[in-house]
Amino acid sequence: MKMTDDRNETPSGSVCRYEAVIFDMDGTVLDTVEDLKVSINYAMSRCGHRCDFTDADTRCFFGSGAYTAVQRALAMEAGADRDALYADGNSLNEDPEETEKILSVFRPYYEAHCRDTTSPYSGITELLQELQEEGIRAAVVSNKPDPAVQLLAEKHFKGLFAAVCGEKAGVPRKPSPDMVWQVLGELGVSPEAALYVGDSEIDALTAGNAGMDCCLVTWGFRPAAFLRSLDPKITANTAEELKTFILEGV
Repeated sequence: MKMTDDRNETPSGSVCRYEAVIFDMDGTVLDTVEDLKVSINYAMSRCGHRCDFTDADTRCFFGSGAYTAVQRALAMEAGADRDALYADGNSLNEDPEETEKILSVFRPYYEAHCRDTTSPYSGITELLQELQEEGIRAAVVSNKPDPAVQLLAEKHFKGLFAAVCGEKAGVPRKPSPDMVWQVLGELGVSPEAALYVGDSEIDALTAGNAGMDCCLVTWGFRPAAFLRSLDPKITANTAEELKTFILEGV
């Protein structure tokens, strides 16, 4: 990985190359699978579609926003191979009217139920606390609807994120770098001085488009083998490994 040469001394005396860390939400800091699964199955059922999708299906559907998630669910209902839905980016259902109909049920239901069972991954809260103590700002940029992102950040990470940004009308979602650049602007940090952390092909593309170093974590929504097939520069298997890389560069 190409690294910047400038390093910043933290309060503990460690030397860190980053001033900020931008995190994805689903599959990176929060295990949201159960609430997403219940919500997508509920919305599909209400609209007369297949509604028995599993945890593995749900991990496949999400990553590119709710609209794409519904498209993937409809495509799988029609017989598309699950893994191909994110591995090649094709095979999506192209029925915008039906997709919007399902979304009109999914969005309010998920907003009401997004906190039912969702919880942070092991070690994430402690990692964010340590970054804060070291003067490294953390933020979330997610493709999930902004109301749900704000609710979840407030419940699970109150005071630990300097900025929180979800999908909003008029702002291109990831892998466009727009949301990431917006947050970096709020923080007053350049892309070269920030690390992007995610768990999917969308996150790898987002980091590249934003001009940032990227770490992919293996505990989230995509299989570790698939992440390795993306030829990532850095991967982390635990929050402790991620912390070591951020603070020590190893």
